Amino acid sequence: MLSAAELSRSSGVAASYISRALREPGDDGYKNIGEVTARKLEHGAKKPEGWMDEVPAKGIRLVHSVQETVAQYKIQGDDVEIRQFEVGGGMGAGRLLLDDQPGVIKSWRVDHDWLRLNVRSYSAIENLCIVTGFGPSMRPMFNPGDPLLVDRGVKVVDTDAVFFFRVGDHGFIKALQRIPTATGLVLRAKSKNPDYDPFDIDQKTMDFEVLGKVLTVWKSEQF
Repeated sequence: MLSAAELSRSSGVAASYISRALREPGDDGYKNIGEVTARKLEHGAKKPEGWMDEVPAKGIRLVHSVQETVAQYKIQGDDVEIRQFEVGGGMGAGRLLLDDQPGVIKSWRVDHDWLRLNVRSYSAIENLCIVTGFGPSMRPMFNPGDPLLVDRGVKVVDTDAVFFFRVGDHGFIKALQRIPTATGLVLRAKSKNPDYDPFDIDQKTMDFEVLGKVLTVWKSEQF
């Protein structure tokens, strides 16, 4: 199964365009696939010419690389259970690697008032998940083991913010800044900890995928 980055490289279509094309029509950022782009995608995916004219655009879900197995949220009475982001699925024989993660927060159970008062905006309740903080690179924003509320419905970096993403099979939580260059837009991944250097992500050449946008973090203090 091709990843978005692999299909982008083989077809010449930007990975961000592919991600937007997979959204539902009417969704913010949705991109329609024109005839020229369809032919490029067919060639990149080794499909016969005209294949995309016979199947829905959603039929090219082969571009998804991480098929996260996050359990769907459950509503119990007036409560909402927000589950962890499962990192074991969709990575071939391996799994998404989150360095120095000290255990996992498996779920939260909250009421709708808590969501309304503590989470200003999100794409949908079912897209919310918990990621347990890993590594020291984002200190002092949060510590390893702290809970992060992530919106899995955000798959495109269309604003500078903190994102949960992967490069290859390694997971990262970084502030992503969009940097225009002569050859196109580059994403600069920045840590909050000054001991960690920033690095640039070329979406056209790197196996990169946004797994979600970080909405809220809770920083722990040890006493």
